[in-house]
Amino acid sequence: MLYPSNLEQKINFQKIKELLKEECSSTLGAQFVDKVAFSSDIKLVTKLLDQTQEFLDILVSGEIFPASNFTNLNPYLEKAKLEGAFLDQEEFHEIKLSLQTLKGCLTFFSKFGDEYPALSQLLGLVMELDLGLLKAIELIIDEKGIMRSNASRELQLIRNQIIFEEGRLRKVMDRIFKEARAKGVTPEDSSITIRSGRMVIPVAAENKRKLRGFIHDESATGQTVFMEPEEALDINNEIRDLEYMERREIIKILTQLTDRLRPSIPALRKATNYLGLIDFIRAKAKFAQKIDAVKPEIVKERVLSFSKARHPLLQLALKSQGKNIIPLDIELKGHNRLLVISGPNAGGKSVTLKTVALLQYMLQCGILIPVQADSKSSLFDNFFIDIGDEQNLENDLSTYSSHLMSMKYFTQFANKKTILFIDEFGTGTEPQFGGAIAESILLSLNKAGAYGVVTTHYGNLKQVANKNQGLVNGAMRYDVDKLEPMYQLEIGKPGSSFALEIASKIGISKEILAYAKSQIGDERVRYDRLLTQLENEKNQYSGLLTEVQSKERLLKTRLKEYNELKETLELTKKKYIQEAKQEAKRLLDETNKKIESTIREIKEGNAEKEATKQIRKELETFKEKVKPEKQVVKEPGIKVIGGKIEEGDWIRLKDNGAIGQVLQLRNKELDISIGELKSTVKLSRVEKISQTQVKKEKKAMSSTSGFNSNQKMMDFSPNLDLRGKRGEEIFSLVQNFIDEGYMLGVKDLRIVHGKGDGILRDITRNLLRTMQPVKKMEDEHADRGGAGVTLVTLK
Repeated sequence: MLYPSNLEQKINFQKIKELLKEECSSTLGAQFVDKVAFSSDIKLVTKLLDQTQEFLDILVSGEIFPASNFTNLNPYLEKAKLEGAFLDQEEFHEIKLSLQTLKGCLTFFSKFGDEYPALSQLLGLVMELDLGLLKAIELIIDEKGIMRSNASRELQLIRNQIIFEEGRLRKVMDRIFKEARAKGVTPEDSSITIRSGRMVIPVAAENKRKLRGFIHDESATGQTVFMEPEEALDINNEIRDLEYMERREIIKILTQLTDRLRPSIPALRKATNYLGLIDFIRAKAKFAQKIDAVKPEIVKERVLSFSKARHPLLQLALKSQGKNIIPLDIELKGHNRLLVISGPNAGGKSVTLKTVALLQYMLQCGILIPVQADSKSSLFDNFFIDIGDEQNLENDLSTYSSHLMSMKYFTQFANKKTILFIDEFGTGTEPQFGGAIAESILLSLNKAGAYGVVTTHYGNLKQVANKNQGLVNGAMRYDVDKLEPMYQLEIGKPGSSFALEIASKIGISKEILAYAKSQIGDERVRYDRLLTQLENEKNQYSGLLTEVQSKERLLKTRLKEYNELKETLELTKKKYIQEAKQEAKRLLDETNKKIESTIREIKEGNAEKEATKQIRKELETFKEKVKPEKQVVKEPGIKVIGGKIEEGDWIRLKDNGAIGQVLQLRNKELDISIGELKSTVKLSRVEKISQTQVKKEKKAMSSTSGFNSNQKMMDFSPNLDLRGKRGEEIFSLVQNFIDEGYMLGVKDLRIVHGKGDGILRDITRNLLRTMQPVKKMEDEHADRGGAGVTLVTLK
């Protein structure tokens, strides 16, 4: 049951239909769009969604599927069903193209049918189709829609004779025209032309009696007549007779072909229906591709849970302006069936209501919706909506009366299988009475077990939602400091209208606001102030939570890197120890062999003095050979000294060796100067060095590869490309990139990380948030990379 009758217009579903028609390639598909209807049949809706999802998968896969000639054949079939009637060449050409499209569909699903079971089931509409008809038409009608000359032996002979006679006529006309031109009978710059389907010669009117023939036409001025020479008359008549014969033969062939088609008319009607259905499903899939739509889970238990939901029309409008839509999360189930949304004007209440209403209606019409894949919803039998879009001063009373009529209908027919949407509940009459009536109606709808979304400014409805099971408050979040809507729905608490804050921000005098507060009452002001305070705290804690989560992710990443590094070091250590043991064993075995050989030679030489000396000398030489090499450890040029770092001390950056002097201490950070450059670094990145040896180190640095600001500025690029890098590589690259940019005084930097799954972007931006020199960061312009590039502005 749907209410009211213009429901689709109120939720802008008509515009969705128009967009679907734009995606159709034929009138057949557009006719199916007009038939789209709301359904609560879970099998039917699931089948429609599966068909669209499978076609979306085809589009994404890039597999070639027939994309044209989805022609409505019904007018041709209606004409062909009459005995003795025949279709012309153009009509058979259209039928041939459609049959080729049908053949392409059959070929596709014979190859990929198992991957697309829902679409394959539709092939039942074309199983009776005789594809031999396509071959018969192709033998007669060519690719341009013209009958082939070899369609019959008689037609071939006739056309060959026409070609012969036309060649003979051309020769005769050329000869006569040359003679006429030589005699000056024809005007200058004239040529042979066609009149009434016959070849004629232009002749000056005053010379028309000098050429024997038949006049077919004259020029607009009457100065030129177009004559068919007497000599060519018989040939032209012969050609005309042949053309009549050709036409009769063509009609004969077309009649025979139509007779061949007539038994297949019922199958062709079903095939035409199949073409329209496929065109319609493809249009839905193409539209789903535009709005990033998916198929949510359809469940039997009463629930509506949309994650990252977007209003499709608003999404397309913002996308055309290069803007991003703020997604919506909403859940209605169990004891939280009726959501009462409150908040400031222009805060997004009505948009939220219309988004949920439109998406649920689209879903129950078998159209994929723009939500995350983990979303789910049940199907409702009743869909009621009351949106006060037509309110104005002239019909205020009639508007409220129409609202009451809607509420009467809602309360009479609402049940557990009903979903309803009411915008600006209770408005249109005196607030005290309107609020009381709205409260009573809301409790009645809750008692009926209905699901839905209600928007309001009335405080009593917020209190009712807070006290009664089945009702739940929701608030549109608002930035109290900036007095700007955030367009985010928060379920579980009521929202404030922020009327006093907005009035104060605008500049309304304190006396007026004080009087307004006195009229409102202390309790109501305290209640609204409490909501404002809660919103402030919510914003603060959201920021803190985001920061903590960012640090926690960074910590997990660092911990993972540490564990991987530790594991790598352990493996390397074991490898080196094993190699050392093997080498030691080899040397020991070689040494033992040498000693045994030496002893044997001494014994065999009877301990002769000279021979013994020589053997011992060789043994000493071997000892030197296997003796371990001494490691020469070069002492560092700068002596690192312990102790607390104070202002004026000299320090060295651990990661790049640059030497600087401490200008100022700030908690765990230092302001330092490196030559003419100034920077802020973390205390953990520096080490205190001996002041007496600074000059020596500076000299060594300048003579080798020390920090040269001019060279650094020449070599420094404000662009950093992280694409293809691993997570552990990013930290040092980004840290050094930001440090160098800050020290060199570069304000605007650009980091390219690509879009992908967003992993590199999240790691990069979480790291940037922890860096003190970073002032702000934002997406690049959509034309130059969008979310795949982060623009960094330094302090």
